Amino acid sequence: MTTQLFAGLEHLTTAVILLDQNLRVAYLNPSAENLFKLSRKHVAGMPLQQVFGDAESLPRAVESALLNQACFTEHEILLTVPGNHSLSVSCTVTPVNIGSISLILEFHQIDKQLKIAREERMQVQQQANRELLRNLAHEIKNPLGGLRGAAQLLEHELPRTGLREYTQVIIQEADRLQKLMDRLLTPSHLPHLRATNIHEVLERVRSLTLAETPKGITIRRDYDTSLPDLVADPEQLIQAVLNIVRNAVQSMQGKGEIILRTRIARQVTLVKKRYRQAIQVQIIDNGPGVPDAIREKIFYPLVSGREGGSGMGLTLAQTLINQHQGTIECDSRPGHTCFTLLLPLTNTEGAYK
Repeated sequence: MTTQLFAGLEHLTTAVILLDQNLRVAYLNPSAENLFKLSRKHVAGMPLQQVFGDAESLPRAVESALLNQACFTEHEILLTVPGNHSLSVSCTVTPVNIGSISLILEFHQIDKQLKIAREERMQVQQQANRELLRNLAHEIKNPLGGLRGAAQLLEHELPRTGLREYTQVIIQEADRLQKLMDRLLTPSHLPHLRATNIHEVLERVRSLTLAETPKGITIRRDYDTSLPDLVADPEQLIQAVLNIVRNAVQSMQGKGEIILRTRIARQVTLVKKRYRQAIQVQIIDNGPGVPDAIREKIFYPLVSGREGGSGMGLTLAQTLINQHQGTIECDSRPGHTCFTLLLPLTNTEGAYK
């Protein structure tokens, strides 16, 4: 009966849900079924809060519309749909009095707008990071050079050869710190691009990680082996993925599972440029997740959720992927952390079929 009353809603591209006077779902149009991956028959009669139980701002929007008997729009709501997939939407709630229907909910997906905004913030952040790291490198390298030079001069003035052991420690540690700064603070070179198989990169990371980690860590492969080669610097990709995997290993404290997954992504926008295809790499672990306090800042330099961590690994990974015109995103909660890398396929000859 409801479907007949609102037959016009069947043809809308806007996702619409109708609620009855008890705030139970009376109707979903096809666009809502597609957007939320829900069946009309399955959710009919369910309380709205049962359908979207984790969305605290949605019940508040409904309550506000009912209280004021006026339209109310919530501009950014995060919903979890079947398949454990997160969806960002805006919702307009309109009170009505049509038969048993008391509320009309209109949903608009805003993930693309949020993604573009995140990428713009990432670009600004990258520029700030590079400037900070250049300044930091300059401030550290100058004293290191002076320290090393003074130790060399002192070594020549020492009366006993045995005392030179101490100056050699100073010189060697200064050299070690110099190399550390060169490796961590800035990529040593621009990418040396060539045809690269992403699975060879991941297998190299896997073998390196297994060689240096406890036996309690397992690394599972979930590859789409039909993916074409991409034009990239394999050494830089290895370093970027290795930094992320090492973070996962350290967060799990010697026990857990890491999944390396590859897929094709179609019609993606990366750094304001549209690509027909991109390679998607996901590094998934079942560790404790990224702490809430640093979740929005994990790619910032010197930010670490681990005691003794340098806070440079993810910053360097982001810089290396950005040099390949790609992006990194992180979705984390206790028991499930997923870093998603998107790398554009710019060579059309080896395009994925």
